[in-house]
Amino acid sequence: MSDMHISESNQPTRRNFLGTTVVTGATVAAGLSMASSAFAEGSDKIKVGLIGCGGRGSGAAENVLNAAKGVEIVAVGDYFKDHAEGLSNRLRNYAKGDKRVQELGNKADISPENCYGGLDAYQRVINTPGVNYIILATPPGFRPMHLQAAIEAGKNVFTEKPVATDGPGIRKVLDAYEVASQKKLGIGAGTQRRHQTGYIETMKRIKDGAIGDIVNARCYWNQSAIWFRPRKPGQSDLDYQVQNWYHFCWLCGDHIVEQHVHNLDVINWATGQHPVNAVGMGGRVMPCKDPNVDGHIFNFFAIDLEYPNGVHVLSEARQINNCENNVSEALVGTKGTCNVGGYTIKGETNWSLKNTGKKDNAPYVQEHTDLIASIRQGQPINELKQVAESTLTAILGRMSAYTGKKITWEQALNSKEELMPEKLSPGMTLSAAPVPVPGTTKFV
Repeated sequence: MSDMHISESNQPTRRNFLGTTVVTGATVAAGLSMASSAFAEGSDKIKVGLIGCGGRGSGAAENVLNAAKGVEIVAVGDYFKDHAEGLSNRLRNYAKGDKRVQELGNKADISPENCYGGLDAYQRVINTPGVNYIILATPPGFRPMHLQAAIEAGKNVFTEKPVATDGPGIRKVLDAYEVASQKKLGIGAGTQRRHQTGYIETMKRIKDGAIGDIVNARCYWNQSAIWFRPRKPGQSDLDYQVQNWYHFCWLCGDHIVEQHVHNLDVINWATGQHPVNAVGMGGRVMPCKDPNVDGHIFNFFAIDLEYPNGVHVLSEARQINNCENNVSEALVGTKGTCNVGGYTIKGETNWSLKNTGKKDNAPYVQEHTDLIASIRQGQPINELKQVAESTLTAILGRMSAYTGKKITWEQALNSKEELMPEKLSPGMTLSAAPVPVPGTTKFV
């Protein structure tokens, strides 16, 4: 269950971050100082089990090795076992060769028996003796099931975004949030902007009233088309769709959910609320002769999200070549405007991060640092509800665009449309749904 993430065009890459910046913040100091005092007893060892060994999984594994002392990756699993085996070897070499990982004393010694493949690989990673920190980086369709299993087993979890692809999945995640809260488990989410210095400093000023009351906003994730992998001879339907998970809605939720969730999360963060309804449009401009071959997701979305108090947000997501690209969020208030990702405010108060002397951090590392520090301090953070709401915001937009109808938050949350196939087996026949047609496709 590999997650081959595209890079985020408005963010420095993970490798550039690690090469040019130092993780900063009070939580880092707390995490490292606590580690130095407690590690003699071995009680604060973070033993990581990784589920999903694609691009984002491998990135998250390197990130956690850079996040704090006392981290060891001990198990990996993926639907494709060769992906798990290949990453196991790469992580071992990375941990031995990276200067910061060596300074922290961290390891990635994964024994062959702790390297798993198949549909049940997630359960075997969770059940590996000693594992107490699960990273979930599979395609999002599997996320509700994996979250429930890890939380039921009493594991701390770092989950990539989004956390579901449909309403039933979101309901499962919200139930898992409650269980994790009762068990006092740490749950971190891959909405890394919430751990990024520039975003945090900008949002502090928004919350302090620098632009007054927010009256409208917009957010974009407009980029070029993404990868597609040709079908291999003899490859089963399930293998082909998991290999091309980004192009099948049951696996990715469409790109408005898989990718644009980042920008929508920033809007929810800024407003402190989720939308009440959505009216959207979208479509597919690239040919689709057969959705079983080409996939069936849209190439573009434009959504009007209505928030409480009549605040409207324009949301755009696009994956088409040779077009203007834009990944950003902006707010309009009664006292000024804010380019959130640009870390600038204009109006009665003019402010820019670059004028403060502060520098951006490495958010992909910081999100693990913050989670680990909170666990060790006995005050574990739980970000599952907020990322579930941001995921449902994106699902709401997709539902409106697919049907051409206004969809309310309650309708999306209580939808009966369950995209995950009832039963999966490696050699199964799995037919893809047709490309949605607004005005014809029905809301379920």
